[in-house]
Amino acid sequence: MTGRSPFAHRDFRLLLLGQTTSQFGAQVSAVAIPLLAVITLHATPFQMGLINASSTLAFALIGLQAGAWLDRLRRGPVLIASDAIRAALLLSIPVAWWLGVLTIGQLVVVSLLVGAARVFFDVGYSSYLPTVIGRDKVLAGNSALESVRASGQVAGPGVGGWLVAVLGAASVVLIQSVTFLVSALSLLAIRTREPRPVPDPARPPLRRQIGVGVRMVLRNPVLRATAISSAAGNLAFALASAVTFIFFSRTLRLSPTGIGIVLAIGAVTVVAGAALTPRLARRVGSARIVWLSLAVTGPVGLLSPLAQPGPLVVLVVIGTAVGEFGQIIYAISNVSLRQRLCPDELLGRVNATMRFAIMGLFPLGALVGGALGEWIGLRGTLWVSFSIIALSTIPVYRALRAARDVEDLPAWAAPEPSGPVHERP
Repeated sequence: MTGRSPFAHRDFRLLLLGQTTSQFGAQVSAVAIPLLAVITLHATPFQMGLINASSTLAFALIGLQAGAWLDRLRRGPVLIASDAIRAALLLSIPVAWWLGVLTIGQLVVVSLLVGAARVFFDVGYSSYLPTVIGRDKVLAGNSALESVRASGQVAGPGVGGWLVAVLGAASVVLIQSVTFLVSALSLLAIRTREPRPVPDPARPPLRRQIGVGVRMVLRNPVLRATAISSAAGNLAFALASAVTFIFFSRTLRLSPTGIGIVLAIGAVTVVAGAALTPRLARRVGSARIVWLSLAVTGPVGLLSPLAQPGPLVVLVVIGTAVGEFGQIIYAISNVSLRQRLCPDELLGRVNATMRFAIMGLFPLGALVGGALGEWIGLRGTLWVSFSIIALSTIPVYRALRAARDVEDLPAWAAPEPSGPVHERP
């Protein structure tokens, strides 16, 4: 691709439009659905854990298979189908509410099916971006995507909290359904065509193809370390997900609008972090920034469980904002490192393996978080969660501490050539 800025390319702008819109809708419903469960359907911590667990269960069930399937297909049509399916599923929530038949059970089922569609989108999207932007521009592309997408995250929670107060939580879920449809149409308008995967008459069975991606992550010290750190961080988020909205609503006594504002402030730092990532990577190093972003910001999250109603609510605002800042820098620099290390023909399987490792523990973590919330309380669960986040930097620090930039990584950090791996019996 030509041009210095990724924004110069029409197809990248379309990709960005779809993701910005769907992220805005996701942030609106990220407030609406939990409040629908907590305030309207009176969900317990364990029921909240069940809803959050179902939303990511598919990563554990089909995450690895999805990567192997996507390496056989053009990824663009899969992304479009994923968006369309999610739009239809989410539409069922406001319809059921208007008919007076919405239950916690439906939220669990919809979350499960939306999560399955998300598996294919997330794995395919990470593998599709280099086709649209060019492999040499993935860091700039990821940063630009996250910067503009995060702009929707600034307005989304605040608008979502306000809309919940005005329209009701179920009606607000309709917004995300529409935004997924917009994303599908934007992807459909992209002109860049992926090369058709070359059929391999001697293609090994699916199990062996999945094994290629798994072995690459396990044998590569850098990929293995980032998988462990990311999985630990996501497990911590899963624990917190079961109690956070209950903590906001019942312990800190925040209104839906107040909850949205807290989340929106955190999203402002996401915008800043996404925009600053390329500059910070140049300043401290494209490899060093991966672990440094977690080491500096992770411990600040421990302020959140100290929050109290009134002025001390500011502690959860600071903990959330600083944590979001570090996580977005880590996410962008980490996925960019992976996209540069892995050959295209294996990127889908490596991405799927990483997503499996990162998201596979989320369902268990959400259930455990719900159980902990009822056993040791909301604050105790948050202490456990943020302590794990503070420690999650250790594996990736040990793997990358000797390298400043990706180019400085020793030879063992490069993935094995794909040919010999395919030929293994």
